[in-house]
Amino acid sequence: MALSYVYAAWGNVPVIVALFFGLKAAVLAIVVEAVVRIGKRALKNRVMIALAAIAFVGIFFFNVPFPIIVFGAAIIGFVAGLMGLAEFEANAGHAADKGKPAVDDMLGEGIPEHARPTVARALAVSAIWLALWLIPVIALLVTLGSANVFSQIAVFFSKMAVVTFGGAYAVLAYVAQQAVENYGWLKPGEMLDGLGMAETTPGPLIMVLQFVGFMAAYRDPGSLAPMMAGTLGGLLATWVTFTPCFLWIFLGAPFVETLRGNKALNAALSAITAAVVGVVLNLAIWFAIHSVFRETVPVRAFPLSFDAPNFVTVDPWALALSIAAAVAIFRFKVGMIPTLAASCIAGIVLYLLGAIS
Repeated sequence: MALSYVYAAWGNVPVIVALFFGLKAAVLAIVVEAVVRIGKRALKNRVMIALAAIAFVGIFFFNVPFPIIVFGAAIIGFVAGLMGLAEFEANAGHAADKGKPAVDDMLGEGIPEHARPTVARALAVSAIWLALWLIPVIALLVTLGSANVFSQIAVFFSKMAVVTFGGAYAVLAYVAQQAVENYGWLKPGEMLDGLGMAETTPGPLIMVLQFVGFMAAYRDPGSLAPMMAGTLGGLLATWVTFTPCFLWIFLGAPFVETLRGNKALNAALSAITAAVVGVVLNLAIWFAIHSVFRETVPVRAFPLSFDAPNFVTVDPWALALSIAAAVAIFRFKVGMIPTLAASCIAGIVLYLLGAIS
């Protein structure tokens, strides 16, 4: 929230722009590193590689929404699991190698009463957390209407919270697609700035959603002061993002032991993870196009729908900093924070030398 205040108040100050110029170069390298890291773990065979490729082509070239990709992959994996296809089998993991899982030792000989799945407890948990989640959303829709920015924030981030498979990088591809192209809350470069700010903080990367909600309301404050509207928008985005998490945790936790041995479900999760690799690759390329090139060319020829880079508008300094950050991370194994700091300093130095404006 503090960084959102700073960005809204001083984001156009030249030295701050230069700092973010360097920050975006490092973020691009970090996202690419995430693609490689997830890919090594998830793409164990040609079938998984094909799923990742299909997911990438679908979301990048045809603008297929992230939720459809997730549910499509889940259905494919679930059916494959029922058919017993070996390509979709999840790794047994450490627990299978060492006998009884550590969690069983911590729980004792039996599952505690409060952790046993019961219909009554499931209904009570659902009632509590659904009320905390949906009552504010419904109240906003009724009082302000569906076109109001606060209603849009509440509905969009509620939908996003339902499909948060694959971690923050996968979800942010969906958020960037919607916040920039559909709602117009942010420009592509600002989404990059927000991701860079989130990378510099110790909290979860998904907290960049607070920045998105802040800027959406800040730019459409209605009768409120912009900073007050931004504060409320950021808090609202945070609430509807995290409240559903408590619903999933408290509702689903007692059933985890029962579901852990379900081969069809594990196959569905394996397929989702493979598809997520393609989604995160889309995020990396989307960020690269909008950070390394000054202009893009929209390609809209049904069913194709994507932004292609205008290669003559390449920014050589942005490209050089991105390559340097990638070399630092991949070749020299430099940590994320030192890479971010060095890239920010490089951006400020380039500004002081007059290389960037």
